[in-house]
Amino acid sequence: MKLPSMIAALLLLAGCTGVPKDIEPVTGFDQERYLGTWYEIARLDHSFEEGLSQVSAEYQLNDDGSIKVVNRGYKQAEGKWEEAEGRAKFVDGPDKAHLKVSFFGPFYSSYVVFDLDEDYSRAYITGYNRDYLWFLSRTPQVSDEELEAFKARATAEGFDLDELIIVEHSETQ
Repeated sequence: MKLPSMIAALLLLAGCTGVPKDIEPVTGFDQERYLGTWYEIARLDHSFEEGLSQVSAEYQLNDDGSIKVVNRGYKQAEGKWEEAEGRAKFVDGPDKAHLKVSFFGPFYSSYVVFDLDEDYSRAYITGYNRDYLWFLSRTPQVSDEELEAFKARATAEGFDLDELIIVEHSETQ
């Protein structure tokens, strides 16, 4: 199944736009600073990303105020790049980092930024429950200390990291 098909299937099944209990989305969010390219450093794996490395996300403002989302990853087993395009909308206004994202028609799923550093260089994201977790960075590589800080925060927030995947990125990406 191709990446867009898998994401569509997930969203059809999930379709939830809530926030996990006791997780607080970042407030004072500045969407302009968040736009651009982010690299996936770590994730809890799901079928729509299974086997993908060198994963990145590109965020661009659409004319209607929504955000264009382009997720891209390399499928080593097939020797090819996969890409999925979607759109995100704010749930409670643009100053709160709780969005709903759709890769397929009217079906949306939560995108909750629950930690974001001051210079917008790294972000921790979850979905509508703790089965979804991502660590994104503006660079494809982070320090061991940054990765450990992510793991510590995720553990403190109740995420089970037994299945955490550290995403491989080539040096020449």
